[in-house]
Amino acid sequence: MSRLATPPRRTGPLVVQPLGRKQCAECRGGPLSLLVLEEGAPRCLDCADLGHLVFLPRGDTALTRRAREESALSAVVVRFNRRRARYERQGVLVDEEALTRAEVRCLADAEARRRRRLRDARRRATEDVRFTDAFAAEIRRLLPGCPVERAQGIAAHASVRGSGRVGRSAAGRALSEGAVVSAVVASVRHLDTPYDQLLMSGVPRHEARRRIAAAVETVLGGWRATEAEAG
Repeated sequence: MSRLATPPRRTGPLVVQPLGRKQCAECRGGPLSLLVLEEGAPRCLDCADLGHLVFLPRGDTALTRRAREESALSAVVVRFNRRRARYERQGVLVDEEALTRAEVRCLADAEARRRRRLRDARRRATEDVRFTDAFAAEIRRLLPGCPVERAQGIAAHASVRGSGRVGRSAAGRALSEGAVVSAVVASVRHLDTPYDQLLMSGVPRHEARRRIAAAVETVLGGWRATEAEAG
């Protein structure tokens, strides 16, 4: 029987996944998929009094931690990596009932996280609606002739969370006049002028903006005029 490399010492039992065919030195059973080294000789889990434990592969840190907390007896499972010339952790052995309890705890946490995400989503949605309404109201204050539906549409477009649009900028969130008017200008440019057609025909962006600047100002002037007339 070939001699096994000695794995690193750890607190508690250490179990090895052998790379070759190994036989238990005590009961002569084998080949062994997991073994414990005692005085350099391999023993199966039953002979090492670990046969009642179940294997939990690595990968879920929270589940592994809780399973070990719940289990009166546990063991780390390692395998030798020839290329790196070192033992690497593969998982743990824990009591089956302990693993079940740990899974229940993790599922409870997952449900709690799901509920928190839902609450956060609802809160953000409420905040977004309030902000969009405030943005639309500021458009109407600065440009009282802008139709209500149009102001709401501009505000909704400009303030989409994560869009990077002007409504989500610091100035936009502060409802600064410059940011609000910029959002309106962008809407007018695309919806009330031939700006998009100019771009599609190959006109450079700055030149296209120059050509439609008067049309944009005409629309804005009409929306401002209502305020002047009301005064």
